[in-house]
Amino acid sequence: MAGKAKKKARPVVSGLVVLALVATSGYLTLELRKQEAPGIAEVRNVGVLDGAEGSGGATAEARGEERWSRLENPARSVLRDGDGRIQAVLTDGSRTATLTGPARTFEEPTSTSSKVSTTDWVRLMPEPWKKGAEKEKWFEEWYAEYRGSKEDDLFAFAFQYVAGAPQKKDEQGTVYAGDADFGPLNTAGAEGGDLRLEQSDFYDYLGVQYPFRDGAVGTPEAMRAKALDCSGFIRMVLGYRARYPLMSADTGSGDGLPRTANGMARSDEGVDVLPLAGVSPEDRPSAIDQLQPGDLVFFKLDTRTKERLDHVGMVLGYDTEGHLIFVSSREEVNGPTIGDIGGVSRLDGNGYYAKTLRSAKRL
Repeated sequence: MAGKAKKKARPVVSGLVVLALVATSGYLTLELRKQEAPGIAEVRNVGVLDGAEGSGGATAEARGEERWSRLENPARSVLRDGDGRIQAVLTDGSRTATLTGPARTFEEPTSTSSKVSTTDWVRLMPEPWKKGAEKEKWFEEWYAEYRGSKEDDLFAFAFQYVAGAPQKKDEQGTVYAGDADFGPLNTAGAEGGDLRLEQSDFYDYLGVQYPFRDGAVGTPEAMRAKALDCSGFIRMVLGYRARYPLMSADTGSGDGLPRTANGMARSDEGVDVLPLAGVSPEDRPSAIDQLQPGDLVFFKLDTRTKERLDHVGMVLGYDTEGHLIFVSSREEVNGPTIGDIGGVSRLDGNGYYAKTLRSAKRL
């Protein structure tokens, strides 16, 4: 099964009734968020990138006014300026780097009051990080190019698909960005049917065939045009836009990002920041302080998927209320969102998605 948003057993109803139900759900969720009690995953370290130099056996090396140090859990290198302010966090085995850059704010007023103001910019390095890579030519050239850069990063890509995002076209006239749906309406009318169909991948959104490295060719379906389910959204942002390698399915030859949320969570790609212990409620991580912007987070929402994880999102950062927010594509909002409809997009507390979080990975 591909990526999945919050699942409920419900018959398919008319469009007007659906809109009314979604609107009511949004209102109730906004009210409930005011009363939400802290949960076991309450954030204890706001400012997730902060870490005292020397913790975990850190060693520092002077480089002009900048200093490199090493931290553990997960093993990573941290670059600080002469005043001790973090400039970059690079995790061993991961290609995503979190750099400090110009301040910006992400918001989605049509579906949430949350705003994430951040100086974090998450970019894809050409090679996985390893201890000592700061001395290698590839990193020096890459960092010189992106240090302080305002060129689109993963977060900029992600927000080019939320409600109201303007279309962008390439030189061939293909629309590669703009307001995306989650998927077409489910008109089958089966008992327990979901509001919208899954399995809309990035090439469905694009409306063009996509040749994968294993020889398979992704062929778009017309009814899925401009649609991205949750894993399709992550593959669009990380794969098609940032050029992380993509697999055509969950299994097959070669490496890369698998097709589904379950495939991504269980793959050998990247670094397991919150290792998967299981899919039951008892397997919810007890702490989420290890998470940082750009991490992929995986959820268990639906008992019908049995042992499979069925939803994926990307950590965006802390909102102005101090809650850790993620962005994903969901059926209630009908597309990519940090919204509250169908459940607040928080990873801390006892909300729907906080309770169903099971693991996290840093690619």
